[in-house]
Amino acid sequence: MKKSMWIKGAMSAAVLGVAAQAQAACGSVSVASMNWQSAEVLAQIDKLILSEGYGCDVEVVPGDTMPTMTSMTEKGQPDIAPEMWINSVREPIDKAVKEGRLVYAAESLSDGGVEGWWIPQYIADAHPEIKTIDDALKQPKLFPAPEDDKKGAVHNCPSGWNCQLSTANAFKAWGAEGKGFTLVDTGSAAGLDGSIAKAYERKQGWLGYYWAPTSILGKYKMMKLDAGVPHDSKAWESCNGKADCANPQKNDWARAKVFTIVTSSFKKRGGEAYTYLTKRAWGNATVNEVLAWMSDNQATGEDGAVHFLKNYPQVWGAWVSADVAAKIKKAL
Repeated sequence: MKKSMWIKGAMSAAVLGVAAQAQAACGSVSVASMNWQSAEVLAQIDKLILSEGYGCDVEVVPGDTMPTMTSMTEKGQPDIAPEMWINSVREPIDKAVKEGRLVYAAESLSDGGVEGWWIPQYIADAHPEIKTIDDALKQPKLFPAPEDDKKGAVHNCPSGWNCQLSTANAFKAWGAEGKGFTLVDTGSAAGLDGSIAKAYERKQGWLGYYWAPTSILGKYKMMKLDAGVPHDSKAWESCNGKADCANPQKNDWARAKVFTIVTSSFKKRGGEAYTYLTKRAWGNATVNEVLAWMSDNQATGEDGAVHFLKNYPQVWGAWVSADVAAKIKKAL
């Protein structure tokens, strides 16, 4: 009996020793919180899961695309950039990966960042014949301009944003003016959001530029129109995305690749915590819903993370083992 108790005690000690080693291996971890909503909440989700599930000592630090990438490459800090939109920085990141400084973990937005022209879902449901931009432009009466309901409206991106140029060029490329449309200057992000909200309140047609993931698309269900053509990066860079594009052609918006980037040093010491980051990915539909909840409740990224972990276990449960999931649920 005493021998049996000794064996059990030794086994318990061994298990505790392994757990302690795993926690020690994770150690201190710095996570970059970028200055946009989806990245902010993802950083806080990582903080909760890494600290409560894997025993890491997590510090969330301010971040932005270029400064964070440069610091990770040159200084090895922060350890983790949860939501790096890599289209504009692919070359230096690939170089750092090749040199063994950085590592690609999960594609954090599983369906990527999405841009294009959208219509309300209720318009799409009522008019199933509208699938593409060309389809929508055949029916200007469905999308009345705010100042002249005899014309259709295409709502532009906020003033000063690069997408204002690409939307104006797309308006030209699709010949929207000749089809009875006018390009509406929304002025600001608030003005663009307000135009969607107003259309929804009145159940009116709306057509224009938007992107995902965002809280607006979580609150107001919209359908992205098919451009009907592929994305041509050379044509985009030389003309479609520029102010002086004399003869823009139809061109789809690029799907933005969004990855979690990790330093090689964290990969080496992170163990199961690093494995979690190779699985942690969510789709725009989920992100939109969480961001909409945050906006409606004036919630912080930390609030949003707790809300997500409490209400979406079917999503994050696939990222971790059952015992880690139990720890996280107990901590909420």
